[in-house]
Amino acid sequence: MAKTVVVGLSGGVDSSVAAHLLKEAGYNVIGLFMKNWHDESVTISAECPWLEDSNDAMIVAEKLNIPFQTVDLSEQYKERIVDYMFDEYKNGRTPNPDVLCNREIKFDVFMDIALSLGADFVATGHYCQKETSVVNGAEVHHLMAGADTNKDQSYFLCQLTQAQLAKVLFPIGHLQKPEVRVIAAEQDLITAGKKDSQGLCFIGKVRLPDFLQQKLAPKKGNIIEIAASFSAYDSVPNAFPNQAQMLAYHSAKHSYAPSDGVVVGEHDGAHFFTKGQRKGLAVGGTVEPLFVIDTDVVTNTIYTGQGKDHPGLYRRGLLVKAKDVHWVREDLSMQPGEQKAVKARIRYRQPLETAQLFMEQEGLYVVFDAPQSAIAEGQFVAWHQGDELLGSGVIA
Repeated sequence: MAKTVVVGLSGGVDSSVAAHLLKEAGYNVIGLFMKNWHDESVTISAECPWLEDSNDAMIVAEKLNIPFQTVDLSEQYKERIVDYMFDEYKNGRTPNPDVLCNREIKFDVFMDIALSLGADFVATGHYCQKETSVVNGAEVHHLMAGADTNKDQSYFLCQLTQAQLAKVLFPIGHLQKPEVRVIAAEQDLITAGKKDSQGLCFIGKVRLPDFLQQKLAPKKGNIIEIAASFSAYDSVPNAFPNQAQMLAYHSAKHSYAPSDGVVVGEHDGAHFFTKGQRKGLAVGGTVEPLFVIDTDVVTNTIYTGQGKDHPGLYRRGLLVKAKDVHWVREDLSMQPGEQKAVKARIRYRQPLETAQLFMEQEGLYVVFDAPQSAIAEGQFVAWHQGDELLGSGVIA
């Protein structure tokens, strides 16, 4: 008997082709569109394309001759994603709502709805792959990179669990993006030439600071420039007496006081900025562009440095607190005192970098071979072996 799959139809080309391929493979396919946001107090409906997207999803479902309905998850989305996002920015951290949306909405709330409809599996249009093997007599699911290295989205799924992976299909993960568009065109799907969506629907075309200002009040503060010759950058030890001191040194954030630099401008709120940001500072007259090297929401101060090579942007290590360490591969989880060689990234689309994991009582230290630019608290670090994503965590 054919298995039933619920596809999250987003109104884009990827999920459209995913639904088509599943139908071709003989599954009973149901299309569900997630309505995640329609709070007019923080965005203008005209700026949010969900109406157009849901309409496109419905047209695709009709073309494929599959059942279709819309589910309103906006209440859960507000509670689990938007409120969290505002809270993180308010505290001077940089959340990743895409990772959270997958963990909290698509593969939790949405998956529960799909399974309640009698689905055997849930499918999405993500560019990643799943493999399954038996390890020590137990079935283990492997979250693998998408075949299209330009579109690999495994990073966004870095918080998935074995239980979630057991129920997930990624029908387009083995394809290149151009191939997906060709299939959509051959099937005469309305989404074949549709541009990829950028960012979150609820922000739409609204700039993130404008969106955040709906809940976080603007507050004038100083922009301070720190010189690349700042003395704290010079104290690099040649050797460490023990591993604990090495980990503490490499994962320590640079800290600044207003007296460490010069005031070069004014901003509307430190919570609107993140490390590594270049745009939005509106300070001219510098030899090289200014980059945000740190923010202090307590004193409402932004610290900046000239040029993308400014030493204040870089450090080699980071800490994920013990409570925030997540293993997709639970069977490979580490105990305090253990060490593991991996490849890791601290943001989507960043090339994987060679790193070492050190598990300690307080959490997991990730120490890269090469210094990394703009390690931002609140973002996710994900670690891999080969093409497989093993785990992830929130940067402390």
